[in-house]
Amino acid sequence: MKNGESAQVICMVLCVFFLSDCKKPKLAQKPNILLICIDDLRPELKSFGANYINSPNIDAFAQRGISFRRHFVNAPSCGPSRYTLLTGLYGPPTNDALFQRANKITQGNEKIDPSMPEWFRTHGYTAVSVGKVSHHPGGRGGDNWNDSTIIEMPGAWDRHLMPVAEWEHPRGVMHGLAHGEIRTVASEMDVFQSEEGDDNIYPDGAITNEALKQLSMLAMDNEKPFFLAVGIIKPHLPFGAPKSHFDTYEDVVLPPIAHPEKPEGRTTWHGSGEFNQYNRWSKDPNRDSVFADEVRRHYAACVSYADAQVGKILKELQRTGADKNTIVVLWGDHGWHLGEHAIWGKHSLFEESLHSPLIIHYPGMELEGTETNAIVETLDLFPTLCDLSGVEMAEFTRGVSLKPVLENPNSDGHDAFAYFNDDKTMRTNTHRLTLHSDGFVELYDHTTAEKETRNVADKHPELVEELTGVLKARLRDSRSSRE
Repeated sequence: MKNGESAQVICMVLCVFFLSDCKKPKLAQKPNILLICIDDLRPELKSFGANYINSPNIDAFAQRGISFRRHFVNAPSCGPSRYTLLTGLYGPPTNDALFQRANKITQGNEKIDPSMPEWFRTHGYTAVSVGKVSHHPGGRGGDNWNDSTIIEMPGAWDRHLMPVAEWEHPRGVMHGLAHGEIRTVASEMDVFQSEEGDDNIYPDGAITNEALKQLSMLAMDNEKPFFLAVGIIKPHLPFGAPKSHFDTYEDVVLPPIAHPEKPEGRTTWHGSGEFNQYNRWSKDPNRDSVFADEVRRHYAACVSYADAQVGKILKELQRTGADKNTIVVLWGDHGWHLGEHAIWGKHSLFEESLHSPLIIHYPGMELEGTETNAIVETLDLFPTLCDLSGVEMAEFTRGVSLKPVLENPNSDGHDAFAYFNDDKTMRTNTHRLTLHSDGFVELYDHTTAEKETRNVADKHPELVEELTGVLKARLRDSRSSRE
């Protein structure tokens, strides 16, 4: 064969190869997932109606996504709320819920369903966590929450990262104030603080910087989609944020505190023990309106500080170009009382403890910048992310996909259930019923101006019986996933 003929043959072979290769369907990469968790964030955002709040980055994100105005968590405390988020199951009502699950996995005596990040890992995702995503920032146990032999979520993450900077260890970061101040004796640590400096003088600066590094690396991987969860700690107590964020609130006229009186009769009211353990300079916000406003301004400053971290993360997502194929969820892990019912904290089963912001955006979303009043719960996020990403549905989860609501925000939601200690509650479109462990019932009518300030259980015995049956059945059916 002459050289010219040989070249023609090679050319024909290559053409056939490339043509046949072109005919092979190229599998589109599944969308990435970016989950941003914010600690103790009630819906105190301008985009959720708190007009005095400076939250430009989250508000801009709300203009690109759908805001769930009636999203309720399943427990008014960090640990059990995050258990529900990360497992799609109702769980023990305690902060060590995920560690209890880990112990069961270690014992190997029963089948434990995979967590949400593990589910996505097994379906081809790289799963990375930065900051406070599970209850312990960094997901480890031990005295300082840095013992790598005690894992909060076995098998969940490819990388589970907790930068500590000058705060020494994850426990120090969790309740840290400026320049490495660590909580040792709570009564000797101020309940709020604002110091001069940039965002890196508080722990969330280090968390965000690490999140930006991880996001940049993950976006470069053309082989696997990523599941990146970032946990921002503020506005968790103590309320510390750079002074630049606090200064924007110094002269702001704050709205009045709604129903600030301690409830009459039996409720899930408590004495704000988490708040009161800190140094308050012998002041009581329930009796000192000036001090109450100081607390509220520092909480607002922490919201703005958290908002700034969210802005950096979303900006980096856009810079990498990964935003075009990334589902983004912003989630508050529970609410927080700012004086309502004379409570300063969470841990009640009132609306203020259970109501938190939820915003979702996904590629191809048609109804950007829309709000929905459908009642939904944190339990729904695991199946929703499966549905939006095209990953096999985790049938063991107890929630429902919110995709129908995302496609039609006027769709009906569903009742939301929650629990704390031995008490349980459910929120319907019109009422909240709270059932105490001994059978005592609170019933509140949200169609009236009194809402959760007047127990009307004695006036509606048939409704109490109906809702009590639904509540017991719903949480009883979940017992096998909790015990």
